[in-house]
Amino acid sequence: MVRASSMDQMDGGGAGRRVKVVGKVERLDGQSLTYSEFVDRFMKPNLPVVLTGLTSSWPSCEDWTFAGPDDRRRPNLPFLAQNFSSPRVQVADCSAREYTDHKRLEMSMQEIVDHWVRNSNTVSSSGHCEASSLYLKDWHFVKEYPDYVAYTTPPFFVDDWLNMYLDSHPMHRDSDIANHKNEVNCADYRFVYIGAKGTWTPLHADVFRSYSWSANVCGRKLWLFLAPSQSHLIFDRNLRSSVYDINEDVSEKQFPEFNKAEWIECIQEQNEIIFVPSGWYHQVYNLEDTISINHNWFNAYNLHWVWNLLHEDHKVAKEYIEDIRDICDNFEALCQRNLAANTGMNFYDFFIFITRFVLANVIELYHVQEPEDAKVNSPEATHHYVYNLMQIREVASKMISAEAFSIENLCVISEGNRSAMSDVTKILKDDGFRRLWMTLSEAYECIRRGQRILYKVRYLNQKGCLSVTCSKSDCNVVDRITYFMREIRGPEDLVRLIDTALPER
Repeated sequence: MVRASSMDQMDGGGAGRRVKVVGKVERLDGQSLTYSEFVDRFMKPNLPVVLTGLTSSWPSCEDWTFAGPDDRRRPNLPFLAQNFSSPRVQVADCSAREYTDHKRLEMSMQEIVDHWVRNSNTVSSSGHCEASSLYLKDWHFVKEYPDYVAYTTPPFFVDDWLNMYLDSHPMHRDSDIANHKNEVNCADYRFVYIGAKGTWTPLHADVFRSYSWSANVCGRKLWLFLAPSQSHLIFDRNLRSSVYDINEDVSEKQFPEFNKAEWIECIQEQNEIIFVPSGWYHQVYNLEDTISINHNWFNAYNLHWVWNLLHEDHKVAKEYIEDIRDICDNFEALCQRNLAANTGMNFYDFFIFITRFVLANVIELYHVQEPEDAKVNSPEATHHYVYNLMQIREVASKMISAEAFSIENLCVISEGNRSAMSDVTKILKDDGFRRLWMTLSEAYECIRRGQRILYKVRYLNQKGCLSVTCSKSDCNVVDRITYFMREIRGPEDLVRLIDTALPER
C-alpha cells in the first residue's frame, strides 16, 4: 500500500471526497508477478492490488468497445445489443435507494441502449452518456453466452471454488429453498457491469465475504477501500446498519465513529484488474462510461471468512425468530431456510460444498504423492492440496458444535441434503462431482504452468481417472477413499477423512 495524505476532490459522478484517505492501492505488472508471489503478498495477507498487462488478448476489449477521444475506448452498446440481446438484465437506478442498495429494475439490452441515447447531454461520436443514472449489474454473461469467449481468467484467479462448484452443482438441495435452482440468476458469480459516467455502487463488502476481481474492459473507476480491522467504524451503535454512501452527510449521531475511518483509494484505468480481498468494504464510482468484468470467488485462503459470515448471520436469523422456538416443529430448519434466503447459502449448503472439495483435494494429493502414478510430483503441487485440506479441516472443526449438526437435527434434514452429504461412493461417481474434480485438477495445472489456456481437453465420459496428474489407465484412487470412509454424516466425519489423508501432518 502506498501512503498518501491528499484530500483533494476527485472528478466525476458525485465522487467528492468527504473521507480521510491515507493511502493508495499498490499497482503491479501482472505479467512479471508469479502465482506464489501473488499468494504471499496479496491473497494470503488479504490485501488489495491493481494488476496491469493481463487483458490485451481479450476479445471483449475489441468487440465491446470502439475508439474515442484521446485513445480512450468507449462502450460499443449497439454491438452488445445486437449480438447479446438478453431478454432481461438487472439494472440499478443510481438515483434511487432501496434498503442498502440501489433500486433494481429489469430491462432488455436494447432498452438500456435507448435509455443512454435519450439521456445523453451531448450527441457525439464517442457515445458518452453523462446523464444516465442506470447501471447494468450482475449480468451472468458467461452462463447466458457460453460459446462466446469474451475473456480468459488470469492464472491468479483460477483457484475459484465458488464458480467451479456452481458450474456442476446447485447451491441448494432443500426443495423449500431451491425452487428456482435452474434459473441463470442463481447459477454463478461471474458478471458483466456496464455503467455511464457518474453511476456508482454504494458502500458494501462482497457476497459471502468472498474475494473479487474486477477488470475494466474500458473506462475508469474510483475505488475507496476500508480495511476489515476498521469495518466496525461504519456501523451504527448496535452494529446492525452500515453507512450507505460515504460521500453524503453521514449522521454522527447514528454512526458516531465514522469520521475515525481511514480509507485507501485507487483510480482503476481501462485494461487494469483490481483484486478485492475478503471483508474490505468499498464504494465505487464510474469516472467514465465503463464496462467491467467481475468475479466473486473463494478458496482455501479465505474459506474461514465464508464460515464466519454464515455463523454470524445464523445468529442474527436465530435471534430474530427466537420467540417462536417453542411452537415451531423444526426451529433449526427454519433458521437455515432464513439464512439461505438472506445470505445466499446455509450451513448444509456450505457443508455439502466443502465435502466435495475435500474429496477432490484428497484425490489430487494421492496422485502427487504417488510418483509411479503421477505425471507431476512437485513440492508446490503437494503444498496446494495439503494447505487446502488443512484449511477445510480448521473450518469443519468449528462446525462440529453447531446446533444444525446435532444428531437430532441431522435426523430431520431434507432428503436432498441427506443424499448429497452421506454416500461417498455415490458422490465420487456423480457427474457433477467428476466435473468439479476435473476442473480443480486443471486449475492447478494451469497455475503450475502459468498458462491462461489449459493445455488439455478431457471429457466427463472419459473412462478412468480425470486427474491431470494421473498416468494410470486403471487408477483405483476412488476405491482407496471409499475403503477408509463410505459415509460422511457431518463435520466430524469430514475431519476424520482429512486426518486419514494427512496422517503425518
